[in-house]
Amino acid sequence: MKSPFPGMDPYLESRWSDVHSTLVTYAREAINRVLPPGLMARTEVRAIVTDEGVDVRSIEPDVSVFERTKPPEPWNAEPSGVAIAELVCVSTRKRDIQQRFLEIRDARSDGRVVIVIEFISPTNKPRENGRKKYRQKQAECRAAGINLVEVDLTRAGDRTSIMPIEQLQLRSRTTYLAWVSRASEPDKSWACCLPFSQCLPAIPIPLRPADQEILLELQPLIDTTYETGRYFDDIDYTEELVPPLSDEDAAWAATVLALTSVLGNGVTHMNHAALNPNSARCRLTV
Repeated sequence: MKSPFPGMDPYLESRWSDVHSTLVTYAREAINRVLPPGLMARTEVRAIVTDEGVDVRSIEPDVSVFERTKPPEPWNAEPSGVAIAELVCVSTRKRDIQQRFLEIRDARSDGRVVIVIEFISPTNKPRENGRKKYRQKQAECRAAGINLVEVDLTRAGDRTSIMPIEQLQLRSRTTYLAWVSRASEPDKSWACCLPFSQCLPAIPIPLRPADQEILLELQPLIDTTYETGRYFDDIDYTEELVPPLSDEDAAWAATVLALTSVLGNGVTHMNHAALNPNSARCRLTV
């Protein structure tokens, strides 16, 4: 059973941990099928240690609160009749978040990394530790002459903290975005516009200088993730999205859901092509 949305389903964002891991796995399989001889795609893991300095309600609700009605003993104060505030102890333990990403390596050059492919997580954007570590990865790729492709299918967090959004015209600042940075063009990066109301396009994957670039089709990855994850049984399309959609996107989403027969938490198939005849092409912006 397909998602009611022809492109990215925004309701998948609240299930991002599972969706992200699945996308990386399916992307590795799709890429390995079309790579030229000598190259191989492999899944790697980055660990990020985080603390509770930001709002993570829609990501990992891991703050434990223990209420106390009186101060703990011993209390170093003389009784004075002064009202003492009720104390609430909040656990601020650190957590180790595992983030998966893809690397394409050249088996004929001692496993040299050719390109890093990232599906951006909200943890890369709002959290200082995650953002710092991700920026470090970006800098390492540029310094080592490694291609970098970044796909952002989440709206949570500050995208401008890791992508030069301010350099894009307003019409190119689509709901979702991908960035392609080629080692052969160190002074340029290419934005792939991924509008909410269209099927997700294929994006270019640069390889070695002598190789022809391959294409990674994003829409089949999302469609397969949705179906194999049985999200049609899990998602309630009446729930409030966090963060909310823009007014324009919200109006379009309401139209999509109104045209789709919603039965319980599941949805029936609809003709996405009839809803939006635009072909899935990646519009590139320098």
